[in-house]
Amino acid sequence: MQYKSYVWPHNPRTYTIQYVRKVAVHKVPFGRYAMQDLGLGRRVMKGEGEFYGAGAYEEFKKLASVFYHSGPGTLIHPVWQSAKAYFVDLTLAQEPRQDYVRYTFTFWEDNDRYREQLEPVRPEAGGGGQTAGGEVSEAAVYHTVVSGETLWGIARAWGMTLGELLVLNPQIKNPNVIQPGQRLRVRG
Repeated sequence: MQYKSYVWPHNPRTYTIQYVRKVAVHKVPFGRYAMQDLGLGRRVMKGEGEFYGAGAYEEFKKLASVFYHSGPGTLIHPVWQSAKAYFVDLTLAQEPRQDYVRYTFTFWEDNDRYREQLEPVRPEAGGGGQTAGGEVSEAAVYHTVVSGETLWGIARAWGMTLGELLVLNPQIKNPNVIQPGQRLRVRG
């Protein structure tokens, strides 16, 4: 197994992957409810391992130094598919000895799909031109919602705050409910 520049001398003893799907539940009158699939969440990769033999504690310190580097890195495992992930937890599972260290770890997959899902900027037909005051106006630009997106994520992807996105889209009454195929104004 490898993460960033660190290569484990032998793979951890146990490891698991948790796949998460985000689902919103909305209460409707008379005891009913509606569910909305918000798409896949991050994968959580956990495991437990040990370093043993001469220099075991030194090996753990090398792994700990990688933990302290911020930002995501590539996690490569012989069974899992490679993933861009954050190293979010490293725990000593017992008091370390020079010849034996037991530890646990957790990685969260970095799921930055918003940038991949953006559509090219296309001005709306008839957009732009001059206003009554003679000033040049900016053409309106729209984003089409795809399954799994949230308003917060769309705003972030377009470099704006959620409040700015809501001002451009007064038709949105509940910011927690958007539908795939819905067009949102993001510029102009």
